[in-house]
Amino acid sequence: MSNEYIVFGSFLLFIILMLAIDLGIFNKADKKVSMKEAAIMSSIWVSFAIGFYFLLLNKGEILHDITNFAELQEVTVKHLHNITLIPGNYTESLALYKQNLALEFITGYVIEYALSVDNIFVMVLIFSAFGVNEKYYHRVLFWGIIGAVIMRFLFIFLGSTLISEFEWILYVFGAFLVYTGIMMFINRSEDESIDTENHKVVRFASKYFSVYPEYAGNRFFITIDGKRMITPLFIVLLIVEFTDLIFAVDSIPAIFAVTKDPYIVFFSNIFAILGLRSMFFLLVNVIHKFHYLKTGLSVLLIFIGVKMLAHHWLSDWGFKTSHSLYIILFILTASIVASLAFPKKEKGI
Repeated sequence: MSNEYIVFGSFLLFIILMLAIDLGIFNKADKKVSMKEAAIMSSIWVSFAIGFYFLLLNKGEILHDITNFAELQEVTVKHLHNITLIPGNYTESLALYKQNLALEFITGYVIEYALSVDNIFVMVLIFSAFGVNEKYYHRVLFWGIIGAVIMRFLFIFLGSTLISEFEWILYVFGAFLVYTGIMMFINRSEDESIDTENHKVVRFASKYFSVYPEYAGNRFFITIDGKRMITPLFIVLLIVEFTDLIFAVDSIPAIFAVTKDPYIVFFSNIFAILGLRSMFFLLVNVIHKFHYLKTGLSVLLIFIGVKMLAHHWLSDWGFKTSHSLYIILFILTASIVASLAFPKKEKGI
């Protein structure tokens, strides 16, 4: 068995173990997650991502089982890594590769984590619109994350296969991201709302399943007179999954702008998704304060889309992964600082 499968399998086992610990030890009972608990869990997930960055920086060659210069060159060409190897110098070339690989991971992680904030806006609306008790938020988000991991896995490796066969798809992704960013900017000030009766998922569930008319504690399913029925909490879970599916259409192409290595795309994506749940509880009560963040995210998507459309020219000009990271951090920092420096005026004031 090659190192690729061992590393990937180990990562999946790590995810399963952490999720099992989260559900089975830290959250046995349904309860509202405090700000302190959310901060601790967010710190843990961010620490894991930073630790993985240093693992790639020091042992990145194990990801694709690279042992010599020829294999390094093959992997670099295959995954379109934006580095120039030093002919005849395997040691220094490998160091460049590992540095770039780690940078690709952390840049993709920051992009996904940032775009997840927009996901949090919508999740807050979903829970509020459907009147979900706060102590059940964690249960819905936990199972939502598991579904998201599976969907991201399928999307990422399908996207990677398409890119390797048809490189022109990068231009399609780039144009789509530019369009999405422009539309997000245009609609940034609109008040979002959710129609609980006419939502697509609600109509679908009502048509094909027997729906129990009220919440039954933390249960997704309930049996009444021998008839199996889904509860409103399960419908909320379906809407959360549907929402993540929509966001994945934006976020996954965005990370392909940074790296074409499917493993790095997957790792950066999943680390951010795993941290999304704790970040939700950390930001749920203050998310409204960052009113310029949507503007920042729209600019971010436009930048990433333009980068995909012009990646050949940018590469010729010496544009590196580190430059992308600096620009992304600047956009996010500027939008956060602007939100705090110029608070949104309450209506009627």
